[in-house]
Amino acid sequence: MKEMVMSHQCFHATVSKGGIPNNAPKRSTRVFNDETLIFSEGVGGTTYQNILDGSKIATAVVNRDVMDGYRFIGTPEVIIDGEIYDKSAEMSLKAGMPKPKAVILLHIEEIHSLKPGPMAGKKIG
Repeated sequence: MKEMVMSHQCFHATVSKGGIPNNAPKRSTRVFNDETLIFSEGVGGTTYQNILDGSKIATAVVNRDVMDGYRFIGTPEVIIDGEIYDKSAEMSLKAGMPKPKAVILLHIEEIHSLKPGPMAGKKIG
């Protein structure tokens, strides 16, 4: 799972207060620790507003070459200063991206398989 997150595009789904779904790629997504993903919020658009309004996040990542993938569902934590923010901002700048408006920690509560077959969509963690 960790390798897939670190090497493939992750898409983050949120929902607005009015129930409108949003799905956005975040190329800065990486593993923070065994229970948490992290990404930089560079634009402050719909995904960020939905998070500020209390949306949970569903993050999907797939590897089409091996037909495998995962969906992580969790609660976001917004970080706008401090050591975690500073390290993430430095990484963004080194990658040629703007300094992020915030850094989001996704505290994982569930993991689902996206592998085709009998386990597709099933909770695995």
